[in-house]
Amino acid sequence: MPRNKTTFINLLVELPWWVSVLVSATAYVMMAYVLPSIQTDNQITDAVFQAFVIPAPYIAGLILLAAPFALLNTRRKAIQLDTQRNIQTVRDLHWRNFEELVAEAYRRQGYRVTEGGYGADGGIDLELRKDDLVTLVQCKQWKTQKVGVNVVREMFGVLTAHQANHFIIISSGTFTQQAIDFAAGKPIELIDGPKLLALVNDVQVSPQVTIEKPKVCPKCSGELVERTAKRGPNAGNTFYGCSNFPKCRYTE
Repeated sequence: MPRNKTTFINLLVELPWWVSVLVSATAYVMMAYVLPSIQTDNQITDAVFQAFVIPAPYIAGLILLAAPFALLNTRRKAIQLDTQRNIQTVRDLHWRNFEELVAEAYRRQGYRVTEGGYGADGGIDLELRKDDLVTLVQCKQWKTQKVGVNVVREMFGVLTAHQANHFIIISSGTFTQQAIDFAAGKPIELIDGPKLLALVNDVQVSPQVTIEKPKVCPKCSGELVERTAKRGPNAGNTFYGCSNFPKCRYTE
């Protein structure tokens, strides 16, 4: 997904609260004590270093303001994960919240998670690190459309370019059989809606998720997915259609 440019304060808000405290303290010590104590042969440089004493408390205080917001942001992400109940609540999330949900789930599994900031096309949404292994994650919150093989091929190229150990593609929907076949035998893991729910359920403080068995098409044994009619007398109403459409046009 496209991302806006991240400011320094926004970055601090996304990080643990103690990072803001540490950066604030470091900035104050550097500006109020370290730089003014440096003596050079240039009087202008010395004057500039001495001048840092004046804005030091203000800049440190501004950085410190990010700490409570970071704490609230961390709490919000935790609540967001712990209140998920089924695949529909996951699909109702905004795409950015969907990425946060996935990030928080892996964070609770002991991964060091870096969110976003890898490019305007969103090729990499998360970076996971554990035991010196690097895993890249792409989040696809596709509700009615299957993730095709082209996406998996593209991410395999990204995996190779970044020399990572593993790549995970996560969707709240499903993957085409071609995508599944292409990923087989490669360091690529495909996590669909049911697997994502199982992941969320495993890390919730008090498991809330209801994992439902997917509806099966009686004609071709494909999965029935929920769709919304876009036109006709039933426009706006939801129905179940076969995921193998247009080869199979079964609905209910």
